[in-house]
Amino acid sequence: MFGYYYGFDMYYLVLIVPCVILALWAQMRVKSTFNKYSQVRNRRGVTGAQAAEAVLRANGVTGVRFERVAGNLTDHYDPRSNVIRLSAPVYDSASVAAIGVACHEAGHAVQYAVNYAPIKLRAAIVPVTQFGSTLSWPLLLIGLLFNSDLMIFAGILLFSLSTLFQLITLPVELDASRRALAAIRSGYLLDEEEYPMAKKTLWAAAMTYVAALAMSLAQLLRLLLIFGGRRRND
Repeated sequence: MFGYYYGFDMYYLVLIVPCVILALWAQMRVKSTFNKYSQVRNRRGVTGAQAAEAVLRANGVTGVRFERVAGNLTDHYDPRSNVIRLSAPVYDSASVAAIGVACHEAGHAVQYAVNYAPIKLRAAIVPVTQFGSTLSWPLLLIGLLFNSDLMIFAGILLFSLSTLFQLITLPVELDASRRALAAIRSGYLLDEEEYPMAKKTLWAAAMTYVAALAMSLAQLLRLLLIFGGRRRND
């Protein structure tokens, strides 16, 4: 029994702690990068909302509405209502960071408009993922309490759905940034000095999704190792 819990702690130390550090670094990085380039006004004076509209026009996408939302880095595209919601530091701001963030959200709108398969898949598995994340830990605890391998297996299987969601999310976010940067360059929304700043802003944001995937994979591997160790000890 002591060896089992010792292994449990070691898995946490080896697998989870590095991912927590990565996630904290990614969060600090995206905030510091956004704050840094929020101080740089683009020479054309284009606002975040105007830049996002330019991305939509360049891709022939119409009918998308824009709304302001409270908070900082709360920007997102809502496919259910076909609305791009931009925070105050992005919507009316002419900063280089605002251009990058707004164009990224417009990139998501373009993905839906062109039926980009990964984002459709991600949207389709959201309900299943939410169901799985809610039930996975209770099933694991019940399985351990009643010594039920079936319950434990079901808990791990349901948890793996959240890992699948993160696995699909990463390429979706990278593609949205790719579309954003392509539109920024082709539409001359930023000049040659400003473009790398927007790229760094989006790269920093992408690292948060890398960290989320790493954390989910580490947690899944930890559960598999714990379960495998438990069966060997039975």
